[in-house]
Parts: sequence; structure tokens; C-alpha cells
Amino acid sequence: MNQKVAIEARGLTKRYHDRTVVSGLNLEIAFGECFGLLGPNGAGKSTTLKMMYGSVVHDQGDLFVLGLNSKNSRREIKSRIGVVPQEDGLETDFTVRENLNLYGRYHGVEKNTLSHRIEDLLKSTRLEEYADQFVTTLSGGFKRRLCIARALINKPSLLFLDEPTTGLDPQARIWIWNLLRELKGHMNTVVLSTHYMEEAEQICDRIAMIDNGKILAVGKPKDLVKELIGNQVLEFNVTENDIQYYISRLRSHQFKFQVFGNQVNIHLQDDEDPKKAMNLIQGLNVSLRQSNLSDVFFKLSGHDLRSEPL
Repeated sequence: MNQKVAIEARGLTKRYHDRTVVSGLNLEIAFGECFGLLGPNGAGKSTTLKMMYGSVVHDQGDLFVLGLNSKNSRREIKSRIGVVPQEDGLETDFTVRENLNLYGRYHGVEKNTLSHRIEDLLKSTRLEEYADQFVTTLSGGFKRRLCIARALINKPSLLFLDEPTTGLDPQARIWIWNLLRELKGHMNTVVLSTHYMEEAEQICDRIAMIDNGKILAVGKPKDLVKELIGNQVLEFNVTENDIQYYISRLRSHQFKFQVFGNQVNIHLQDDEDPKKAMNLIQGLNVSLRQSNLSDVFFKLSGHDLRSEPL
């Protein structure tokens, strides 16, 4: 295994009964990067992450984490990683401080070291004034902060976060984003799953787009947008009777576009003038905007990034 690679998956496959949720996944995640698994609900992101941190055993393929084979080194891998799962799993009968102390003892952190580490984590996650409050009194955003602090108690070499901001209000989500940016400066490697396009763009160095258990594309967010979509997207809706007319006009002028139902998205490259495209669709309501990761996913999968599970 390459010493620069934190995680390597080869032909990784997971089935539940007769359903394949992860299908022949090949992926490398380098040390020192923040890597995101991006896709809609039910795409296979969480299952992939769970296989990486040892909560789920894969059915086929090979998986190496921190240079260790996940088939026979699960205990050692778990001792060297931190995990923020979707479900908090916090001890509701304990205070914030007691939750951190319990988890630190589980990892065998020496008592004096653990005491100092807890104080540092309470400070970095802005939980100091809530340290002696019970978990049940915390909001969703503060519970996520505690989950992140708990995952860092053993000073892991690799941090996993499964849908870290799902269900949080916008203010709490932005706070968590800022915290994760700070962690990137201290952590060796961070891997997260998300269905929020903004989250992937804001935090991740590289992403893998996943749908139906398969990887659609891997790369830096900005590079994927530039290579697969272009600079801008011109959107318009048209009736079913007229859609073929406008499609033929766009094709005759060699514009790249995608159709989904009655919506047409024209992908404008850096050297293409939006006015030229607008002249072809005069009389229709159009919207011109910057392209983004949702456009990339829409092009590769044929459906929206936030669609419900199939």
C-alpha cells in the first residue's frame, strides 16, 4: 500500500439481502486531505463510511485504513480513528464533561492527560459553559459539537464524520463548518459524508460523487464543475410541445445542455456569450447563474442531488 494513502478501497462491495448498496468501489484518500462522499439520501455514502471505520464489514473487495487491512485489524484501526456517526449515541444520563471522560477512559487515556484534554476540547468546541449540564438540555447543534469533541478525545490520526450537519439549523451548520475548517489545520485526515452541495464545496479538498452505490466522479470540487459543466448555467422551462424545437436550436449552435422533464439547462463555457444562447430562447423566462456541484451531479446521474432514496 502507498505510504501516502490513508484509505484505499479496491472493489469494495456491500449487500443487504438481495440489494447491493455499495458496488465495486475503488477509491484512494490521501493523508492530510479533507475528503467528502457526496450524494443523495440512499446513495451508499454512509455504508461506505461505516465500512471504513469498522462498523460494517464488507462482503467483497479489499479495504486498507492507515495501512492496516480492515479484515484482520479492526481493533487497531478503531484505536487510531475518531468517529462522528449520524446518531449521536450520547449518554443522556451524564453531563457533557462526563461523556468525554467516559469515552476517554474507553480509549485508555491516562487520567491526568485526559483531564487536560477534556478542558482543551471543551474550549475548542465552545462547550465550556455547558460542561456540567446534562446532554438532554443541549440543542441539536451543541450535541453535534459534543460528538465532535468526543471523537477527538484519543487524538485520532483519521476523523470520520457521517452527515455531520443533517437536521441542524443554518446557523448551527455554519458553526460546524467553521469548526471543521479549524480541525483541518490540526487533523491529519478528515473524511465526511454529506448530501449538502454547499458543505462539500466549503470544506472538502476532494470529493467522490456517489449514486446507487457507485462512484460517478472523483476530484476537486472546482475542477469537477469546470471540466464537466463550465462557468455558468442558463436555465429555462418550456412546454412539452415546444421542447424539441428549442433543443434543435441549441444543437444547431453547438451548445451543451441537459434536459430533465420540461427544464433545460444550458452549460456555458468560459468563452461562450450568454447573450447568444438567450437569443435562441427569446420569449421564455430564463435564469443565469454560476454552475455548481449540483449541476455536476445532475449531469452524471440524471436526477437532483437532494432527491429521495430510490
